Amino acid sequence: MVNTSLHIDWTACDGRGLCAELLPELLVEDDWGYPVARGDMSVPPSLEPAAREAVNRCPALALRLLPQVRQPSR
Repeated sequence: MVNTSLHIDWTACDGRGLCAELLPELLVEDDWGYPVARGDMSVPPSLEPAAREAVNRCPALALRLLPQVRQPSR
């Protein structure tokens, strides 16, 4: 099973906070506008369109969606 996770490149992020506005289910802003995860960075299928929009609109190109391979439970 392949899921998607959101990755933040902290060397590129400049804390504009747009990603937290576009993806409030996964991210909140800290006091300086930098994104903070609400939990783990796994993106549920229902939020993938919003996550892709956040990646595409990030002005610093600091977001990526990465495949996350999980082993099937036994």
